[in-house]
Amino acid sequence: MAETAVRVRGLRKAYKDHVAVNGLDLDIRRGEIFGILGPNGAGKSTTVEILEGHRSRDGGEVEVLGEDPGRASRQWKSWIGIVWQNEVVSGELTVAETVRHYAQYFPDPRDLEEILHVVGLTEKAGARVTGLSGGQRRRVDVAVGVIGRPELLFLDEPTTGFDPAARRQFWDLIRSLADDGTTIVLTSHYLDEVEALADRLAVVVGGKVVAEGDPATLGGRASAQATVSWLAPEGPREYRTDTPTGVINDLAAHFRGEIPELTVSRPSLEDIYLGLIKEQETAA
Repeated sequence: MAETAVRVRGLRKAYKDHVAVNGLDLDIRRGEIFGILGPNGAGKSTTVEILEGHRSRDGGEVEVLGEDPGRASRQWKSWIGIVWQNEVVSGELTVAETVRHYAQYFPDPRDLEEILHVVGLTEKAGARVTGLSGGQRRRVDVAVGVIGRPELLFLDEPTTGFDPAARRQFWDLIRSLADDGTTIVLTSHYLDEVEALADRLAVVVGGKVVAEGDPATLGGRASAQATVSWLAPEGPREYRTDTPTGVINDLAAHFRGEIPELTVSRPSLEDIYLGLIKEQETAA
């Protein structure tokens, strides 16, 4: 089995005069959670739809689980799971009836009781979907998305509208699926979500990948200057430096002990992300 789940080279897609994807390259390894970030209109949704086999491309090479999504077999489609941004499950069926219905579309579906346990809906098996909370309905969407034992799962803005507690519970669910060997492609506008879940990520701007790596080192984040902040007698002070330890030692000597309101920080993922977008917009 190849180590690469997704391989993209020179992907292009245009809508009349608008170029949505402009020579995009991408590699996603099997078994990892891969995040795709980008502003609205950057081309990330079009890219993911091409990977899913739901949209044609104008040019480039695309291989997903060893096949071209544009000419993929029926068997290939059973290897793919998708959780759409908007809820797709509705109606008056119970949770168990709904998941059992979708299971019929796959040659080797997972056990119903097993999957309800995985998504935390065992106690809601007999409840009607229409009576569930938003977070619970989202779990039904995930159950439908993974009932066919997908090797690759696409998650599109999976926690939109969730409260903080529900989001953390959902993160645990995604991690458990990844631990079980599922490759996951995650698109989200929540940078804390991507940072918490993704092994690696790509930032897409202007139809191209402008940065790729793990969240801790993306865009030189790990080696970026630190900001040392403290409260001086004349007011708040801060200093950017490559050697924060030295600055702290000097401050400790100056204050002869504890440094008031001392903080040391490096750029957040949001800082790096916004900087990449601004850099690309300036270059354009």
